[in-house]
Amino acid sequence: MAKGSSSGDRPRRPTLQDVADRVGTSKMTISRYLRDPQQVAEATREQIAAVMAELGYIPSRVPDMLANAKSRAIGVLLPSMSNQVFASVVRGIESITQPAGYHCLYAHYGYDALREEEQIRQLLSFHIDGLILSETVHTDTTLRMLDVAGIPVVEVMELPARPIDQAVGMDHEAAATAMVNAMLTCGKRHIAYLAARLDRRTLLREAGYRAAMTAAGLVPCVIASEASSSFSLGGELLQQARQALSDLDGVFCTNDDIAAGALLAAQAHGLRVPEDLAVAGSNALDIGRALSPQLASIVTPREQIGRLAAERLLARINGEHFATPVIDAGFTLFHGGSLGTASQQENT
Repeated sequence: MAKGSSSGDRPRRPTLQDVADRVGTSKMTISRYLRDPQQVAEATREQIAAVMAELGYIPSRVPDMLANAKSRAIGVLLPSMSNQVFASVVRGIESITQPAGYHCLYAHYGYDALREEEQIRQLLSFHIDGLILSETVHTDTTLRMLDVAGIPVVEVMELPARPIDQAVGMDHEAAATAMVNAMLTCGKRHIAYLAARLDRRTLLREAGYRAAMTAAGLVPCVIASEASSSFSLGGELLQQARQALSDLDGVFCTNDDIAAGALLAAQAHGLRVPEDLAVAGSNALDIGRALSPQLASIVTPREQIGRLAAERLLARINGEHFATPVIDAGFTLFHGGSLGTASQQENT
């Protein structure tokens, strides 16, 4: 049997001394190179880099962490690894952390507060310098852990009245109200709200929908499911809405997955969009631009939120303080072609 092929002969991880021996220099020189390559002569730098690549050497950051009390790593909690919404947030975060020399440690919690608590406990065990959270509601244990850890925290996507430390987000309730008002302006009156998963942001949009409908003297109709969002669920919720409202002429959906599914299902049943049924979603995902007509949606500035959150977190790590702990990144509406216009309503 070849050496290293059994678990007992597992290859040893190369050490700093192994690199120094192969290069023919001291461990101090290798350490100096790892701290700042420019402190080492160019020829030696090239030789060290080549040996490290050949040996597969992985630098240990533990000495720096012990000496500086900083890991140069931050934790990022995401509710979903597959959701395009949070992929955009991550792009924004890394556009700031990467150039600054910070590493991101990601954890997934599936919209579950207890799972978030577990993941935060694990991240804190790695002595991270700061934390970005995708929720604003946490367990009491999570709040105690963060208080004891004493590290900067930025909550993203919402605008909490009392953030743990800092927050960067948008007003989902106001955005929903604005979108429903746009549907009302187009002459729609029998509008249902299609909701999935029932997480906090879904509930905030529901509140905005209800506010717009009530202000217009109309009766709200919420069709909800605790299932995860999908195109097929959008079709199912639309069918339930049509059964609940015989004169249904619009659906505002908690996100674009539900909205795209509703739009496609409506067309499959012979409904004209937007003449017979207006459809609107939230997050302005690429799928909405590929539909015909293009899907109306709330444009959530997700990448900007990630960027602002990372900037604020690194500033707090470096000791900065802010008079205003919450940043509202705002929102815009993309009307697409799925809402219709006031003139179209008059001609139908």
